[in-house]
Amino acid sequence: MNIAKEYTHLLRRGVAEIIVEQELLDKLKAGKKLRLKEGFDPSSTDIHLGHMVGLRKLRQFQELGHEVILIVGDWTAQIGDPTGQSITRPVLSHEQVKANAQTYMEQFFKIVDRSRTEVRWQSEWFGQFNLADVVRLTSKFTIAQFLAREDFSKRFSAGKPITLTEFLYPLLQAYDSVSIQSDVEFGGTDQKFNLLVGRELQGMVGQSPQQLLMTPLLVGTDGTHKMSKSLGNYIGVSEPPDQIFGKIMSVPDGLLISYFELVTDVPEEELIGFRQAMEKGDNPMVLKKRLAREIISQLYDHSAASDAEENFVRVVQNKEIPDELQEFLITPGVISIANIIFEAGFAKSKSEAMRLIQQGGVELSGAKVTDTACHIRGGEILKVGKRRYIRLVATSSQNDF
Repeated sequence: MNIAKEYTHLLRRGVAEIIVEQELLDKLKAGKKLRLKEGFDPSSTDIHLGHMVGLRKLRQFQELGHEVILIVGDWTAQIGDPTGQSITRPVLSHEQVKANAQTYMEQFFKIVDRSRTEVRWQSEWFGQFNLADVVRLTSKFTIAQFLAREDFSKRFSAGKPITLTEFLYPLLQAYDSVSIQSDVEFGGTDQKFNLLVGRELQGMVGQSPQQLLMTPLLVGTDGTHKMSKSLGNYIGVSEPPDQIFGKIMSVPDGLLISYFELVTDVPEEELIGFRQAMEKGDNPMVLKKRLAREIISQLYDHSAASDAEENFVRVVQNKEIPDELQEFLITPGVISIANIIFEAGFAKSKSEAMRLIQQGGVELSGAKVTDTACHIRGGEILKVGKRRYIRLVATSSQNDF
């Protein structure tokens, strides 16, 4: 389908599918200020580069004068949507929802323009719902329609349980679109079924059906699965610049062009050159550093990106110890290194810390740690992995002897 030149970048790069593309293009050409819907369930607090793909697209629409309506799913967060998983999310308390939402929004507005965003909570409309409203909503669709959703279909065929509340999730998400009269809803390709339900419900109640803009799923640093915090293959948008830079260096070479396309504004002309360089077998380290600078500059600033690159070269490539180290207080004596790694936040659990030691990824003052318990006086430098260092500081003067 032909598309106006001025909208080519907006509706092509970083976009997997649009329903219905011509209708969306007509609205853009008409100059209508569109209401862009983006919803999230505050089931966790962190945003990663996978989320950034869609958020950057929202920002591009905002720069053309359109408004984002951010839906905080304080109701759907307590129902659980498997989104391709075989288990549902845990039910959250009201306090957890509020705390998660606050952290999420702080990260959300690192990318999306706060001044052109309206924040709405589902409880504004669902707080008034009664049983009759629920019955009317559920009467709009059939069980057969919902079993067409891939993850439901697979679980049904495998004889795995599907709760009735899970069927409510797409309906509630759809009703959000009705409540705010959404013009365009954004989501990943894995959300296609839910987005379509919203479009259909709007038509049923006499509203103009929303357009759907779906973004590709960013593959994580493992090079196999979509980026996910639960899989540990993610790069968080609120992580320190040094950590973001180091993680980008671990992105598989084959994903570099995809990352440039989805989470940077590097011009297409340059990307052609990048592809040619990769095909010739040029050292991908140059491109990885450029990618890291581009991403960190968006999330922080150019100065932070430059500092992170300098630190990477000094600490990782030249194997120098950073000038500024986090300090960790210890009482001199025989101490569990695994406990220190865990308490310093370098591992999610003590068992994970033990695995790091067993895999040879931990050094104490330049020597690999092989025993979990070591005699420490204070002043030693503990290195975990390639980039994380802490200085062990004694709590008494015993380390002077």
